Amino acid sequence: MTGRNVKQFLSLGVAAMLAAGPGTAQAQLPPLSRPVSFDNSQRIRELVRAGNLYLSVQDALALAIENNLDVELQRFILPTADTDLLRAKGGGTTRGLNYTVLEVPIGVGGPLSPLTVNPANGGIATNGTSVPTNALELGVLGEPADSYSMQGTVNQSTGTALPVFDPAFVGLLNWQHTTTPQVNLLSYGTNSLVSNGVSANAGIQQGFASGAQASLTFNNTHQNINALNAGYNPFTGSSLGLTLTQPLWRGFGPSLNHRFIRIAGNQRRIASLLFQQQLIATTYGVIRLYTDFVALYEDEKVKEESVRLANKLLSDTQAQVDVGTLAQVELTRAKAQLFSTQQDLINSRGLLEEQEAILKTVLTRDQDAQLRGMHVIPTDSLTIPASDELRPLQDLIADATAHRPDLGQARLQVENSVIGLEGARNLTKPEVDLVGVMQNNGLAGPLTGFVNNPNPSFSGGYGSALGQVFARDYPTYGVGLQVTLPIKNRIAEADLARDELQVKQSEVRVKQLQNQAALEVEDAVIAMRRARAAYDAAVQARQYQQESLDAEQSKFEVGASTAFFVIQYESLVAQAKSTEVAAKSSYVKAKAALERATGSILDSNNISFDAAVKGATK
Repeated sequence: MTGRNVKQFLSLGVAAMLAAGPGTAQAQLPPLSRPVSFDNSQRIRELVRAGNLYLSVQDALALAIENNLDVELQRFILPTADTDLLRAKGGGTTRGLNYTVLEVPIGVGGPLSPLTVNPANGGIATNGTSVPTNALELGVLGEPADSYSMQGTVNQSTGTALPVFDPAFVGLLNWQHTTTPQVNLLSYGTNSLVSNGVSANAGIQQGFASGAQASLTFNNTHQNINALNAGYNPFTGSSLGLTLTQPLWRGFGPSLNHRFIRIAGNQRRIASLLFQQQLIATTYGVIRLYTDFVALYEDEKVKEESVRLANKLLSDTQAQVDVGTLAQVELTRAKAQLFSTQQDLINSRGLLEEQEAILKTVLTRDQDAQLRGMHVIPTDSLTIPASDELRPLQDLIADATAHRPDLGQARLQVENSVIGLEGARNLTKPEVDLVGVMQNNGLAGPLTGFVNNPNPSFSGGYGSALGQVFARDYPTYGVGLQVTLPIKNRIAEADLARDELQVKQSEVRVKQLQNQAALEVEDAVIAMRRARAAYDAAVQARQYQQESLDAEQSKFEVGASTAFFVIQYESLVAQAKSTEVAAKSSYVKAKAALERATGSILDSNNISFDAAVKGATK
């Protein structure tokens, strides 16, 4: 197909399609996330002195905020929630969030953990008393939660389908050649009808908050046939039409059709609360690991002191055996005590090294050979204040209810479930749609002389067809009502019933979480009181055991006692010192557990949420 009219038609048709496209098909995309880096922050190099990593608890928390991969993983939930909001604004459903919060490894425990409670000398010393600091970790309150989803793996039904709010450009450019055999020569004056046609169509379609769907189409065709009796050949047809469908019952209303935008807005708040929950879990875990590390570090000093005393006892025993004031068996007992204390020291150092390795893993993104070879030197000691300034229990529980992020995001999930019910409830309604159609048509082509009394308005090219379209010479319009009345709608009714049950379950789950939070607060308060009482008792026990040891050593020096009794009191003193260290660490961890339970641990440690999102503490 050639000719001036065809070229004009093609150029105008393609131009019309291209003109309809810009500004309608483009969607706003979220900016690309920064690339993931597995390099450690500069802070860790600044804390290295003489080949060792000198670390305070605040340094440890800062490194965790900057480097911990659990925190880094959770940072992605914030832009993920933004993509859901963008999707909802375009008329899509939300894809949901990952509600998993990761806990820091527990570590090997403190000096009185089950691995270190029994000394190597076979049970001469009595066992110390450890104080639980978090009942959730012990399992007496149930397993620690890692997923804070109210619905678990079961999601709500999507309900009534949403209109697509983003406009879309639709275009078609097509050329076709057909040859059709003819039985009757009089039909077209030829045995085979050959047709060459070009179609160039363009359109825009969009949905609206009311539920309406609109489609504006601009269709163009040009056809050339070999018929000998055709009145207009080639001929050009054009039409401009608008179709509008407005739901009147099912799918009607901005509130219904914007429900996923409201849900996505709540999900952004939930994402912030989940990140805050991860910060709380990581902060508490790092404090616990650091506290146990300091306790093990101090306990190593206790074990070193025990080895020193055992060496002194062996030396004194050897001297008395040499002069004949003690039996040879006392020398054997002194040697056994020395090797037992050395074994206790080896065990203590081994546990300290394990805790050190765990701590460094939590505080770094990647460990090179230099970092693995460094030893961590704690710069903070375990201290207990002279008195506790605890507010009334009911006030602490009220703080937990108001400030804990897990409770806040649980309430938002229930709110989202209620919003989602609108779609499930609307889907049970009949479908009644108002449909309107309006279209203008045009037709033009050169006269062939085979038509009697031809209409001169059809004579011409593509411009004549367009003139007819925009002059509305040949309009088509109509309006109708389309109704679908389901005799049974069991699928929608079942979805609605199940979604209502899930909402009720979520409300019960929120109450469970509130009760759990209150129990955690009460447990942490009890643990703090127990830890203080245990510490006071441990201090008294250590003082009296030390006095007993001093008295027994004085008797031993003048030959009035044996190595057996000195060994016994040395073991009791060592155990009392370890118990004192453990009681201090239990108090510090119990205080951290209380701050976690009330949701105040970030403020107590000067951790800013906005700064943590960027990978810093302030």
